[in-house]
Amino acid sequence: MLRSSPLRTRRPELVPATPGMLTAYLHDRATLGRLFRADIPGAWPPALLDDDARREVLRMAEDGADPHFTCWYWILEEPATGRRTLIGSGGTAPVPGDPCTAAIGYSVLEEYQGRGYATEAVAALVPVIFVFPGIARICACTYPGMPASIRVLEKTGFACAGTKDGGEGFEEGTLRYLLER
Repeated sequence: MLRSSPLRTRRPELVPATPGMLTAYLHDRATLGRLFRADIPGAWPPALLDDDARREVLRMAEDGADPHFTCWYWILEEPATGRRTLIGSGGTAPVPGDPCTAAIGYSVLEEYQGRGYATEAVAALVPVIFVFPGIARICACTYPGMPASIRVLEKTGFACAGTKDGGEGFEEGTLRYLLER
């Protein structure tokens, strides 16, 4: 991971994951909450971050071989109370066979969707990703039935580049979006 200090957006703070955080992310909610000094909602993790996806994130972090791998947790602090809550996460990974492209993914708990948090987080991560050596573009994939995710990508400058019917998206039926440097 290239950055070790948090990123501030207008609202959520993006905290770069450490190996300890990623281990707690998979196995120990109480420790994760202590590491963030934040509440971990009962709905955590977001819907698309199933156990397999979380194990893969931990594997990539422990492996350390991928220079394009990053993971960030999104913490929302309520100004009036100082209460901190884990609301989402996002990160980057390589695109197999395309060393000039980094993939970005993100997910927000359902109760925090539709409030612009993902747009703020993705907009903050884009310049960090373009610091990666050799990266000329960022790609993201989403499902056609996820209009909020599509809006996040469009608001942050990504353009639709097709669907997965011949290798465009990561999974069958996904839309691929690209942002060029």
